[in-house]
Amino acid sequence: MRSIWNGAISFGLVSIPIKLVNATENHSISFRQIHTADGGRVRYRKVCELDGEELSTEEIGKAYEDADGSMIPITDADLASLPLPTAKTIEIVAFVPADTIDPLQMDAAYYLSANGVPAAKPYTLLREALKRSQKVAIAKFALRGRERLGMLRVVDDVIAMHGLLWPDEIRASEDAAPEADVSVREAELDLADALMDTLGEVDMATLHDDYRAAVEELIAAKADGAIPQAEEAPAAKGGKVIDLMAALESSVKAAKAARGEGEEGEVAEVTELSSRKTRKSAPAKKTAAKKTTPAKKTSQAKSAQASKSTATKTTTTAAAKKSAASSPKSTGAKKSTATTAKKTAAKKTAPKKRASA
Repeated sequence: MRSIWNGAISFGLVSIPIKLVNATENHSISFRQIHTADGGRVRYRKVCELDGEELSTEEIGKAYEDADGSMIPITDADLASLPLPTAKTIEIVAFVPADTIDPLQMDAAYYLSANGVPAAKPYTLLREALKRSQKVAIAKFALRGRERLGMLRVVDDVIAMHGLLWPDEIRASEDAAPEADVSVREAELDLADALMDTLGEVDMATLHDDYRAAVEELIAAKADGAIPQAEEAPAAKGGKVIDLMAALESSVKAAKAARGEGEEGEVAEVTELSSRKTRKSAPAKKTAAKKTTPAKKTSQAKSAQASKSTATKTTTTAAAKKSAASSPKSTGAKKSTATTAKKTAAKKTAPKKRASA
């Protein structure tokens, strides 16, 4: 790997010659600007505003633009003559726990490679000291015309340095927080914890850039003269209010199904919350239901009572017929007795009619 800076680590009175090597690389696909009519390349040319002459890199210097628009030339020799102790030295100023560094400060990452055989011993000493202390080193260094802040830590058997932003370069976060006061229930937190546990951990080596892969396929297809068919984008589902609890439950079940811990059919459906109008009309439905309930109960009671009385009459009639069939003689005796009593009453009333006549 090609070094981008040579210097030394200042570790108290110990000086460790090192080379600075980029620890990261950018795999983004870059494009060129072209003239759409004929495909000609469009380039940026560096032209002097005064005489219109195109300049080479060697002819271009740097200058500071003053408030009145005048240019103050600054040369590399001017910058090199500044009394900056970190111009060629990574100066360690402190050792702190790693969790005291805010990830927001993290910038570009570099590997510090020992520069030569004599640097191997002090390099290894610093590396093992960082390992045993379980701390990181805070350092200052100068790179590309400015002094920077850095953090040294151990990665495998190499000392890595992360560029850090200065504290005053971190913006305040108050304006990014939600303005409305929102309360979260314990049940929602429990479901969120369950979802986090279900998703678990991931092997970072398995993650890849899907967009870059798609762009590479697009370039390959066009290079072969093919016209790729555009896929329809999924319809946007924004603007709908959903039940947060149902969404969390559905997410937990879906994550379990993806990990083979549950059945896919058990995924809950997300239900929409009722609107305010629906909530207001609900009591009316309940009231109507309450009013109609007594009527239903009364009609049911009447029909039940009628059925009971009908059953009683039927039973009584059947019993009477049965008793009549079992004792015919007694029935005939009763009829003769009634006839005799009617005749006797008629005889008694007859003399009274004659006397009155």
